[in-house]
Amino acid sequence: MITLRQLRYLSSLARHRHFGRAADDCAVTQPALSMQVRELEREIGAELVERRPGDIVLTEIGAEVARRAEHILASTRDLVDFARHREVLAGPLKLGIIPTLAPYILPRVLPHLQRQYRQLRLEVRETQTTVLLDELANGSLDVVMLALPAEGADVETLPLFDDAFLLAVPADDPLPPRARIGVGDVDQRRLILLEEGHCLRDQALAFCATRRGDQPAGLGATSLSTVMQMVANGYGVTLVPEVAIDAKMQDPRVKLLRFRDPEPGRSVGLAWRKTSPRARDFEALGEVMIAAHARDQAADVKARSRA
Repeated sequence: MITLRQLRYLSSLARHRHFGRAADDCAVTQPALSMQVRELEREIGAELVERRPGDIVLTEIGAEVARRAEHILASTRDLVDFARHREVLAGPLKLGIIPTLAPYILPRVLPHLQRQYRQLRLEVRETQTTVLLDELANGSLDVVMLALPAEGADVETLPLFDDAFLLAVPADDPLPPRARIGVGDVDQRRLILLEEGHCLRDQALAFCATRRGDQPAGLGATSLSTVMQMVANGYGVTLVPEVAIDAKMQDPRVKLLRFRDPEPGRSVGLAWRKTSPRARDFEALGEVMIAAHARDQAADVKARSRA
């Protein structure tokens, strides 16, 4: 009989492509993991893993079995969640969040969560969108915060707020600070973007696409703070989401310019598996995030008006 343990071992092996790393991930010895995978192959009646020195490759059947195993394991975790979680936002909750939101949203939201839901044990995973959605699908994460839309027929989403993009330029840039600008005012040859894999990069490129075919500057960074330092030192310009701007800590070497309506931006929201029984938890989490964002936006507007 096929067991959940065997499916978990195969799923880990599919992710790590190495018996030793998969065994460490599952907290078992390598021979024990290998034996269970062999037993799974006997039960199914097909070879799932092509074994090579120091490496493995899943067969075509093995890849499909591993994909289906992830759905079974995720459904099993959802079943456990259904039995265990009776109170809203109590116990462990694994939240995934993209890097262009995490440093700016979490410091605002976490204090409110701690005060309102004292039984919540939040675990945070910060990485790029594609990884988050993969880990959401296989049950490693309960809910993710990202830029919508979230691809996947098995995903439920909850929009939280809109996040406008501003153009960050060096303070001595000739563009007037209070004038609204258009896409034609963006010098794409000086445009600094995040490295490949960040959704903000794709959104910026989609907005700034022109018929001239200008290419962005040959620079890519892993964080917005790095990009902003490049702008502050005169190396180029960038699109920055409004949620990342703190009026009280704005760098005087950087000038922020707003675009004419309709302003470019992104919709920020939560996503979770449709099969998850914890929709009430995620909706409550969304309410806290919406309220925290509204408070901080109002405070930022007040700070800018004083400035």
